[in-house]
Amino acid sequence: FERKKHIRFFTRILQILPSRYAILDTSRLTVAFFALSGLGVLDALDAIPDKDKQEIIEWIYTLQVVGNKAKSSAFNCVFNCRDIIYFSFCYTESMETTNNYDCSHIAMTYTGLASLLILGDDLRRVNKHACLEGIKALQLPDGSFKSSYDGSENDMRFIYCACCVCTMLDDFSAINQATATNFIMKSLCHDGAFGQGPGHESHGGSTYCACASLQLMGRLTTTLSPKQLKRLEYWCISRQRNGFNGRPHKDDDTCYSFWVGASLKILGIFDLVDFKENENFVLSTQDIIVGGFAKWPQINPDALHSYMGVCGLALMSLHSLQPVDPTLNISERARLHMQTLHEQWAVARKHKEAVSRVRTKS
Repeated sequence: FERKKHIRFFTRILQILPSRYAILDTSRLTVAFFALSGLGVLDALDAIPDKDKQEIIEWIYTLQVVGNKAKSSAFNCVFNCRDIIYFSFCYTESMETTNNYDCSHIAMTYTGLASLLILGDDLRRVNKHACLEGIKALQLPDGSFKSSYDGSENDMRFIYCACCVCTMLDDFSAINQATATNFIMKSLCHDGAFGQGPGHESHGGSTYCACASLQLMGRLTTTLSPKQLKRLEYWCISRQRNGFNGRPHKDDDTCYSFWVGASLKILGIFDLVDFKENENFVLSTQDIIVGGFAKWPQINPDALHSYMGVCGLALMSLHSLQPVDPTLNISERARLHMQTLHEQWAVARKHKEAVSRVRTKS
């Protein structure tokens, strides 16, 4: 396990990327999340100088989009991912118009909040009300979520993003959990796992999003019957050949060591995994020259598979990696920081309510 080279790989991602990443320009916040969270799992956030950490935090906040009273909540949800040279507007209540092309994105909101937590930010500058209103506006009548307001796909990925955002902000009031759960259950396939939506093929990624979403809503064991849970467990554990694949008759792929592995963690049967075979496959995809992990052996590493490869190994508590929270896909350290913030917010709310009661009586 080339730890030092993986650290250098992730730090390079935060500085400069090869030209093939140009197509991911609008997703650069997610790419940054892979690098930041990867360093967190490697216990190497100190590889980023404090000055650079603060600059990254400030950059993330420049991507915050907030609606105004003159418009509907269609421009809320908080984070987009435009180039800061192009401008990212922070709308205020006094503005009369908005830029119709600068709406936010639910996946960027998830990875933006996660990145801030990883860097130890207190989320004080996040407009929580705008974020929750934006999440609420993205939910469709069938319970699914679209990714942005200008028209997009709606599937299991964005239900997961919505659940993560609400968990991080400690407020699920923005989600109609009943209709979201209904969409998830309608996406349950004949073989026991979940597709991206009703009628879609079972897939390791969408199954993870469904399991994690139900877990975050506290509905996993109450929504799925014991028989359904057993069928789901069987489908997930059947995805291991050496490493894990995402569908039957497909090749093993590094990222599914996390997607399927985390699903097995959530389901409580991760001990059934053949750790050695999984480790051998993941390590076979690492680049021993520049660091990072690839989708398959002997191809170029990339940000996503590098991060998922590290997380897949971390689930097995190997190579002194930091524990990973299987539902939020962040390190346990970042999750504990989130919980500390929630406790502080709860104390502040109680104090505010007490002051309000005293004022009402007087």
